[in-house]
Amino acid sequence: MNLMRKVVKVGDVMKHDVDIIDGMLTVAEALKNLQHPETRTIIINKRHEGDEYGVVMLSDIARKVLAADRSPKRVNMYEIMSKPVISVHSTMDIRYCVKLLDKFGLTRVPVIENGKILGLVSYTDIVLKGIPSQSSQPEIKEG
Repeated sequence: MNLMRKVVKVGDVMKHDVDIIDGMLTVAEALKNLQHPETRTIIINKRHEGDEYGVVMLSDIARKVLAADRSPKRVNMYEIMSKPVISVHSTMDIRYCVKLLDKFGLTRVPVIENGKILGLVSYTDIVLKGIPSQSSQPEIKEG
């Protein structure tokens, strides 16, 4: 009898609610319409099918707008976004997701399947939701 650790996937721990906006919105408009500030992330939608998603963290707004003394009413989101985004699939093992976050110096990444945003996953999600799932009863593999 072999004991196998349960594989926890990104889809098991990710946040499903994320703000996705048009890059032409100003920073002020984007913040006014923000519905999920707890993610600290705003996804910039694709302009067309061949385009890629962009991302703006609230810390980007602090550094690139506030600290730079730029008016949030005059800066468009596309001006301060990072693009293309590094993303993961919902079926990825959370251990590999952590390695990817670490390798690229990220704290959160969008979860994309078939070219569409499913949600967002962060270190916080992985630690608070993933570790308890991994430490529950191990699966038993016969053979």
